[in-house]
Amino acid sequence: MPSARKIFRFALLTCATLLALPAFGPAAVFAQLRGHGGPVRALVISPDGETAISGSFDSTAIRWSLTRNAAEQVLRFHNDAVNAVALLGDGRAATAGADGRIAIWTSGNTRPDAVLEGHTAPIAALAASPDGATLASASWDQTIRLWPLSGGAPRVLEGHTQNVNGVAFAPDGRALVSVSYDQSVRIWPLAGSSAPTVVTMPSPLNAVSIGRDGEIAVGGADGKVYFLTAAGVVAGGVTAGPRPVISIAISPDGAWVAAASIGGSVAVIDRKARTLARTLVGPGLPVWSVAFLPDSRTLLTGGADNIIRRWNAASGDPIDPLLLEAAGDPLAAYAGDRGAEVFRACVACHTLGADQANRAGPTLAGIFGRRIATLPGYNFSEALKRLDIVWTPETVSRLFEIGPSADTPGTKMPEQRIGSEQDRAALVQFLARATRR
Repeated sequence: MPSARKIFRFALLTCATLLALPAFGPAAVFAQLRGHGGPVRALVISPDGETAISGSFDSTAIRWSLTRNAAEQVLRFHNDAVNAVALLGDGRAATAGADGRIAIWTSGNTRPDAVLEGHTAPIAALAASPDGATLASASWDQTIRLWPLSGGAPRVLEGHTQNVNGVAFAPDGRALVSVSYDQSVRIWPLAGSSAPTVVTMPSPLNAVSIGRDGEIAVGGADGKVYFLTAAGVVAGGVTAGPRPVISIAISPDGAWVAAASIGGSVAVIDRKARTLARTLVGPGLPVWSVAFLPDSRTLLTGGADNIIRRWNAASGDPIDPLLLEAAGDPLAAYAGDRGAEVFRACVACHTLGADQANRAGPTLAGIFGRRIATLPGYNFSEALKRLDIVWTPETVSRLFEIGPSADTPGTKMPEQRIGSEQDRAALVQFLARATRR
């Protein structure tokens, strides 16, 4: 059986391959979420349904207004994929990632209030305790850490023998549940010094969610969702599909379980009947994250196509509009310009004007004549900072002729090429006009 790390890396390579675009065009991007420049790895929704936080392989998190269907803030701190997000009881947010660090954010602040360090491998999951006093983190260093949000050293829970992929608090806050690729569910009593209850399952485990009644649902690499009582007694299972389940959520009313698959579908399971009610089918790319709104009918999913989709979980139908980073068409002023149409595939990550903020990628305002990775205010990778490239019409054209991975190794930019010389020329001419300060 391959390790979780190998599956994760395989998925990353798969995402990069499937994101490759032979040519840009308006049909590919116009209806998509405008925000992340990489797969959406994590999602959490506030109890009132007004706010969501998403984390992405592009190393950013985004705070969304679900009432306005718009992004409110891009959170930049991590230097690798943001694998996990959580909303804390006081309205703050927590983000964690492959860099092994946790950042705590107050809404509107451009830097974290605090940074929690201690894990020695990627963090895969976060969970906030019901009383808001503790943040739990699950890591590929085979440990769980319990961080007091008032400050102080974390409590370290050890015992798993492989990557810990999921963690959740019991609704009464008295226990913590973790799942691992070592095929075990561990139920940790949080009071006293009692040993955890260890339940061995038939499959490596990728995700866990706990209902308000205490029932535990876990997602397996065998494509199944398993149910356990709060005490750890196995209480049934449902096949979600043929591919590994990588994210799982229980609706607030307890009626449904949503299980997202690396194969690109989301199984909606009738929790009481223990049956597969319906399957939500997207574009076929891995679905990395899933979360219910408070109405228990609306589901958000984040996938390898960089999009957050909204679904009616009861009918299985997609709901429009998708979340948008900005109202309206940012290229409306350039109607009929071929170069602008080619650029449509870039508006998900880049703005054009000096008065516009960075997105998942840096703003392109004033790009020509600027050395790569020198724009103030953007967290470039160390690999890009070492490159000797100055952006000119020729170097931008070369970037899209041979692709970012070949031209700018170390970039987090999705792999994409423009095969047409005429389209590359049109794009360069458009950028020369649109990015002039």
